[in-house]
Amino acid sequence: MIPTSQIVPLTDAELCARLAASGIAFHRTDHPAVFTVAETAPHRDMMIGLQTKNLFLKDKKGRLFLVSAKSDARIDLKRLHETLGASGRLSFGSAELLLEKLGVTPGSVTAFAVVNDREGAVTMVLDVNLTTGEEVNFHPLVNTATLRIGRDDLVAFLRETGHEPLIVDLPVPPDGQNG
Repeated sequence: MIPTSQIVPLTDAELCARLAASGIAFHRTDHPAVFTVAETAPHRDMMIGLQTKNLFLKDKKGRLFLVSAKSDARIDLKRLHETLGASGRLSFGSAELLLEKLGVTPGSVTAFAVVNDREGAVTMVLDVNLTTGEEVNFHPLVNTATLRIGRDDLVAFLRETGHEPLIVDLPVPPDGQNG
């Protein structure tokens, strides 16, 4: 087995080729680099479907989670560990850990990144609000483009990578603030 540090992550072009080879339809929109959900606002008019945000988190025992939610979701990070069955409160994974495990950098975090988690170290979590049937938008491993994909195709892709998604109703903070 190749050590994690030697695994070369897929490029966005390789990801798109893999999707196409799997018969998964997608629509690509190229745009300037964006690093936050707020920075995507000027480009949303050219993109239909649900916009997303993605959080790379770890628990006290080092378990890793990739949480994908609607871009406007308010998530109670203080209680999320209870919903996920994690050990203690969750914290954000470092940029180094993100690159090592998912092969992406901050600003490019995406559900598609589990394709680079060949060891199955990351638990994929989907907000139930992304499973309504509407198409969803995620970066294709880089933050200079967005792919629109059908919900069923997304779930099929995640399963194909060995990441059965944990679909949950994410806890909302009682005070209206993110945890």
